[in-house]
Amino acid sequence: MPIIIRLLHLVSFLCLAMLMLRTSWDAEAEATNPVEYQYKFCPRGTNNTASIIYIYNLSKLFNRKLHEEGGNSLYRNASVGDNPDKVYGLFLCRFDVSHQVCQNCIFDAIDILVESCNGTKEATIWYDICMVRYSNKFFATTLDTSPFLCVKNENYTTEPDKLAQILNQTFNDEIRNAASSDSKYAAQTINISSFDTLQTTVHCIPDLSKSDCNVCLNSAVAQIPTCSKGKLGARIFCASCSIRYELYRFLVDTPTVTVTAPNKTSKRWITIAEAASAIIVFLLSTSFLWCIIRRRNKRVREEKAKSHQKFQLLNLGAGDGRISNDYSFDVLLHGEKQEESQAFPLFPLDLIDIVKATQDFSQENKLGEGGFGPVYKGVLADGKEIAVKRLSRTSGQGLQEFKNEVTVIAKLQHKNLVRLLGCCLEENESLLIYEYMPNKSLDVFLFDSMRSVQLDWKRRISIIKGIARGLLYLHEDSRLKIIHRDLKASNVLLDHEMNPKISDFGMARIFGGNQSEANTNRVVGTYGYMAPEYAMEGIFSVKSDVFSFGVVLLEIISGKKSSGFYHLEHGPSLLAYIWKLWCEGHAAELMDSVVKQSCDQAELLKYIHIGLLCVQEDPMDRPTMSSVAVMLASDIVTLPKPTQPAFSVSRVASGQFVSHSEDHCSVNAITLSTMSPR
Repeated sequence: MPIIIRLLHLVSFLCLAMLMLRTSWDAEAEATNPVEYQYKFCPRGTNNTASIIYIYNLSKLFNRKLHEEGGNSLYRNASVGDNPDKVYGLFLCRFDVSHQVCQNCIFDAIDILVESCNGTKEATIWYDICMVRYSNKFFATTLDTSPFLCVKNENYTTEPDKLAQILNQTFNDEIRNAASSDSKYAAQTINISSFDTLQTTVHCIPDLSKSDCNVCLNSAVAQIPTCSKGKLGARIFCASCSIRYELYRFLVDTPTVTVTAPNKTSKRWITIAEAASAIIVFLLSTSFLWCIIRRRNKRVREEKAKSHQKFQLLNLGAGDGRISNDYSFDVLLHGEKQEESQAFPLFPLDLIDIVKATQDFSQENKLGEGGFGPVYKGVLADGKEIAVKRLSRTSGQGLQEFKNEVTVIAKLQHKNLVRLLGCCLEENESLLIYEYMPNKSLDVFLFDSMRSVQLDWKRRISIIKGIARGLLYLHEDSRLKIIHRDLKASNVLLDHEMNPKISDFGMARIFGGNQSEANTNRVVGTYGYMAPEYAMEGIFSVKSDVFSFGVVLLEIISGKKSSGFYHLEHGPSLLAYIWKLWCEGHAAELMDSVVKQSCDQAELLKYIHIGLLCVQEDPMDRPTMSSVAVMLASDIVTLPKPTQPAFSVSRVASGQFVSHSEDHCSVNAITLSTMSPR
């Protein structure tokens, strides 16, 4: 009987996997931006109304006792004042996060409490990684299980009984460990299958006694069947403790263990069950897929009979196919029907083909994640490799960016621009289908100490020139003038020969024939690559792309990341550091150590010079991409003097920030004069 139940679970899991997406989170991303507000409790009423003196004491508690004196602690309790207006307070952070992340969470929590709970004598607020509580009664050592809050994952597991059994054992172990420890904290990572990782954590207020911590955590665990039975994850918060479990990694750093079978006999039965289930699953899944394909083909034939515009995929490459439905046209063309043309030839694939090609958007096929959403590798039935960009429902971007990328890149054909093969708007899915780039993006190689050795000097120069050619095509050589607005190393893809291809046109803008610049209230892109006039005033032009190109060029030369650069002596930005070296005549020190053997120093100085010209603060001083192309191609052309780059504020030892007084620096053996391209 247990084997039959297991088989049924496996079959149901397969069916569900075909119909729904698996949620996967990255622990590092959650740890980087973990301040997710959950709930606050500050009831209004005569019994909870604070006096003026109490509010004054509360402000002192927040501003001094918890902020300043909290220091680098992840937990602190304190009090201010005398009865009856004495205020007790504490903060508590999850013990796997850094002190800085903890402090950021505490600051946000206090801001909300001050704004929303002003005038109350008691309040509690919970975030994913921290809690803040204050009261007119001492509570740090007192067990309190109310108020109670349950936050649950809305997705269900296909094996609730198995998950419940594992959770019961895991939480029992963790509660025992946490209650006995000084921190009153325990966490664990468990591989419960080849594709599922369970992470759990339990936490009490550290001043709570061992027995009270036991009681609090066990009462929280007892709420799981009521609030989150069968769910993929849940967070349960009490005033004195909290627990959490998820079928994804949310902790920053915990040991991993693997759940194994209890004995050899059970292992043998499991092996027999899995062998038998594989046959049954194969037969059922084949029948299931056949039924879906048959129903879908029937529906398509019916729709084609009713109208010539009843299909849901557009092709932006070559091939036969069918025309999109009204919904696709409304999104992509604002309702303006368009005849089939070379701009929108049709793509002979259905959504089910893309799902099959990406193995149902499996984690094994995931290439990365961007602002648009995750990107997956796919292999079509004919063996052709594709990359599928899938719009995330939680993405800050949306259908407008989807439409923008389709309409922009559909009109572009250049060897240094990634090729968009098609798009799909079907069953609430928004997909972009690209040619597959086997070497992923430039940043994967450039900022990795192991992989960067594959980028020798000759290869780096080739990549710089390829990016320049792609931008020149966008600005001047295509039938449209296009401003990319988000050029950075992660948006430069590398093909199998390491040739660069500019990608991600969701933020791009098309200029009219005589238009030179535009203004926007919605600044998009990545800080560290944005031109100052765009970041501060929303003004963008071809010169803002030139600035981004200059930053990327200097990153390629130095092997240092602009957005994450921090140098204690030379300044808080890569541009400030480079400008200081240039003015002091030490620009050659910028060279990435991995290319010292293959680099020509004179050529290095030339490329640094060009990069500095591109990142000058005044956009009028920056060259156009046609001028940049001439500079890169020629060894005899004279280069103008660069002026101080934007954002190049340097920090001296005293901690003061100052700017270099030199507007121009003329160093190195390079002739400097004004030049004009042909």
